[in-house]
Amino acid sequence: MTMTSELQTVLTVPARFRGPEGSANGGWIAGTVSEALHGARHDSAIEVTLHAPTPLDTELSLRHLANTATLTHGDRLLVEAVTVAEEFDVPDFVPFTEAARAEVGFAGLVEHAFPGCFACGLRAPGDGLRIFPGPVPGTDLIAAGWRVPMTITEADGTVPHTVAWAALDCPTGWAHFGPGEFALLGRLTVRIHRRVYPGGIYSVVARATGREGRKLFGESAVYEADGTLVAAAKATWITPAKTG
Repeated sequence: MTMTSELQTVLTVPARFRGPEGSANGGWIAGTVSEALHGARHDSAIEVTLHAPTPLDTELSLRHLANTATLTHGDRLLVEAVTVAEEFDVPDFVPFTEAARAEVGFAGLVEHAFPGCFACGLRAPGDGLRIFPGPVPGTDLIAAGWRVPMTITEADGTVPHTVAWAALDCPTGWAHFGPGEFALLGRLTVRIHRRVYPGGIYSVVARATGREGRKLFGESAVYEADGTLVAAAKATWITPAKTG
């Protein structure tokens, strides 16, 4: 008989890593839970389902048992991560200078539902990631040129994988959104191929891949300046239910 043991820790999400006001950025918290499951390995993809918004500055329970990691608040399941065998249809590479030029068309510059978002919000340089994807002319892609802040490193000088997850998250939504529009991340599946480095320049590319009722689907990728794939993702977003 094989014995399995549960590992449990307490997690508190600092307000810096917010998405919608009062809750965690979906990509960042998905990456955090995936780290409990996956650690620093790059050998498979992780699928993370967000069951409910994750509150900020609140003690939460992060559990890892066998092939599943969960985040809970009391009896309420917030986030669940599992290892999957997933193939990604990765958006094409867009060179950094072209990706940076596309930012002028970022819909969030006109009206942003969550301007304080860690990944795509209009935060001060060095505080947020400031990833502002806009349309790439002649393609079905949106892209942004990402200059990785020096202020998001860990004690050993590396950029945590949670930041790459955050970078992959929001662009899959903005591939659908116009000014002021929004949805909430429901599921994010990510494969990390290599690390992101502080001070580095990267292209973040995304595209919409369809919708079904209130669900919006998208794919994204982070590339090094020479076109080397760093990470890829596919996402499902849920639009708010209409009222009245």
